[in-house]
Amino acid sequence: MPKAVQFDRYGGVDVLQVRDVDRPTTPPGRVLVRVKAAGVNPGEAAIRSGALKEQSPATFPSGEGSDFAGVVEAVGAGVTKWHPGDEVVGFTNERASHAELVGVPESQVTARPSNVPWEQAGALFVAGTTAYAAVHAVSLRAGDTLVVSGAAGGVGSLVVQLATGTGAKVIGLASAGNHEWLRDHGVTPVAYGDGVAARVRELGGKVDAFIDTFGHGYVDLAIELGVAPERVNTVIDFARAQAHPGVKTAGSHEAANAGVLTALLGLMAAGRLEVPIAKIYPLATVREAYRELELRHVRGKIVLVP
Repeated sequence: MPKAVQFDRYGGVDVLQVRDVDRPTTPPGRVLVRVKAAGVNPGEAAIRSGALKEQSPATFPSGEGSDFAGVVEAVGAGVTKWHPGDEVVGFTNERASHAELVGVPESQVTARPSNVPWEQAGALFVAGTTAYAAVHAVSLRAGDTLVVSGAAGGVGSLVVQLATGTGAKVIGLASAGNHEWLRDHGVTPVAYGDGVAARVRELGGKVDAFIDTFGHGYVDLAIELGVAPERVNTVIDFARAQAHPGVKTAGSHEAANAGVLTALLGLMAAGRLEVPIAKIYPLATVREAYRELELRHVRGKIVLVP
């Protein structure tokens, strides 16, 4: 029997179990994929803890996970584009990718470029589509100055790369240990913490746009820096967005489709985008993966490998 992560009640990482489950079926129009790598995301931790039970309630036992990359194992009737053995990258809306096997509609997978590593491909969808939507939400133009909070995190590390690709000047707020990585990717690093507004101002010039991937008051900082609300986007601090009319909250929902995923994979294949991998955990150690994720100090993505 294949293994999958499940939990039976809301709580901390200790509620996560790796169990034998029934093999997923392959109804018409769906593909069954043997997972090679799956990303770990903060939203999944929030769902498991019960923090989102009003907006996104769980049905127990609940599975977990959205991103994945793997090899097609079987296809349902009517599927002609995909065949067993095809290497694909995809997403599930059924909280099911933290598993050895995942079944999804055929429209939710796209081909894996051969030069994109499994771990990067498997961690791309949620962070990548969130970053894509956030960058588009603030209408970046060549010559703009953009500030990004959490600039070396799972979403932030992709935001800064997509933003520099527009010709914008990007200032990344991050800990000192991530400054070299940011410089290597064309980003001007600034330490976060007390006095961050002054440090950004010391760089000179107007701040045209702000993308918040961390929360904890960065929407307020954007307004303090003089950014117009309609050019501020937060992917996490919805309460502060409501407090400042015009601030946007575009995230993965606005770009959650295979077309955007294919475009991002194309950038990766061309060497214009990378998904930094902080650490890879075996599926059996999913609790340890989430413990590290919830410290909120990793650079890039944490990945599970069945």
